Amino acid sequence: MVIADQLLVKKMNQKVLLNEIVSNSPISRARLSEITGLNKSTVSSQVNTLIEKNLIFEIGQGQSSGGRKPVMLVFNKNAGYAIGIDIGVDYINGILTDLKGNIVFDQYHHLKKSSLDQNKDVLFSIIKELSNQIPDSPYGLIGIGVCVPGLVNTEQKVIFTPNIDWNYQLDLKSLIEKEFQVPVFIENEANAGAYGEKVFGAAKNYDNLIYVSVGTGIGIGIVINNDIYRGVNGFAGEMGHLTIDFNGLKCSCGNRGCWELYASEKSLLHNFQENGRITSNQELIHLANQNDPDVLMALQNFGFYLGIGLVSILNTFNPQAVIIRNELVEALPMVLNSIRNSISSRSNDQFTNGHELFLSSLGKNAPALGTSSIVIEHFLEMATA
Repeated sequence: MVIADQLLVKKMNQKVLLNEIVSNSPISRARLSEITGLNKSTVSSQVNTLIEKNLIFEIGQGQSSGGRKPVMLVFNKNAGYAIGIDIGVDYINGILTDLKGNIVFDQYHHLKKSSLDQNKDVLFSIIKELSNQIPDSPYGLIGIGVCVPGLVNTEQKVIFTPNIDWNYQLDLKSLIEKEFQVPVFIENEANAGAYGEKVFGAAKNYDNLIYVSVGTGIGIGIVINNDIYRGVNGFAGEMGHLTIDFNGLKCSCGNRGCWELYASEKSLLHNFQENGRITSNQELIHLANQNDPDVLMALQNFGFYLGIGLVSILNTFNPQAVIIRNELVEALPMVLNSIRNSISSRSNDQFTNGHELFLSSLGKNAPALGTSSIVIEHFLEMATA
C-alpha cells in the first residue's frame, strides 16, 4: 500500500509540474519549486522523467538572480499532433494541431448532401490527408476529436441531429478508432466551440461562459468553473429549442416556437430563398453593405430574435461572457448592435452590465480546435499516468 501511495504521489507531482511548464515555459527548476511548493529533489527527479518522455526539453541558461544561471525548461509542443474535425450540415472542417493548439495544416470540404453515410469516405479521406502531414515526432498522431451539430450522449454516441441525415446505429467513435488506431472523442459542436474559445480563444480569462453557435440551427456550449457542462445524459445546451413563441411554428424537434426557427441562418434565408433573390450569406453581406432596405430590416430582426433568446440564457446562467459564432454577426456590426439593443431593452441593468458579449476569436475553427484540445488534454493526462 505504501509503495502504491508513493507511486500515486509521484504521478500527481509529475502532472502538476507538466501543467506549470505547459503554461509558463520557459521556466527553471528553481522557479517550479517555488510555484508548486515541491522540494528541489522532487522537481529534479520528475523533470528528468518528463525529459525522458520527450514532453519537455532544456534550452540553455536563463538570467541569473544571483549565483549560477538556471537551465530553462520548455514544453515540447511538437512531441505529438492532434486532429480536430467539425462535421457541419454542409461541410467538414479538419485541422492538424501541435500540442499547443497551433494549426499546422487544415482541410475544408463543402458537402453537397448532409448525410454522414454518403460522406463517410470524405471524412476518412480528410483524416488521412491530415495524418499524412504530421512531421516526425516521438508520439505522432495522439488522437482524433470529432464534433457534430446534434445530441451526443455520455457514451459519445450521436443520437439526434435535426439538420443532418444520420444513421443512429452508426458508432462513429468505434468506426474511426478501428480505422486509425488512436483514441477518438465525439463531442457536440457547440460544446467543442465553447471549449476551443476557453482554451485557445477569446474566453481564456473567464471561468464561466456561454458559447452561441448560430448556423442552420442554434447550439449553446456551457462552461461552468472551467469545465463543459453536459448535463446528466450529455444533452445540456440545446437551447436552440427554447420556446420563444408558445403558439409558434412547428419545429423538427417536436416543439413549437423554438428560438432557432426565428433566429438561425436557415430562418433568415428562408424568405429570400423562396423568391429566389438571395441564396447565401455572402449575398446577404454584399447587399447589406449596399444598404438594401429589405436585407437591412431582415438583419435587424435576426439580431432582435437572437437577443430575445440570449436574455433567457443570461437570466438562467449569469455568465461572465457570451461568445457568438456566426458569419453574419462577425461581418456586419449592425447585427451585433441589434443583439445588444434587444438584450438591453429586455433586461435589468444589472444583467446588461454584468457580462461581456464577444464575437468568436477563432471563427470557423473554434469547434475543431475544441475537439483538438480535448485530445491533447487526454494525451497529457495519460502521458503522466
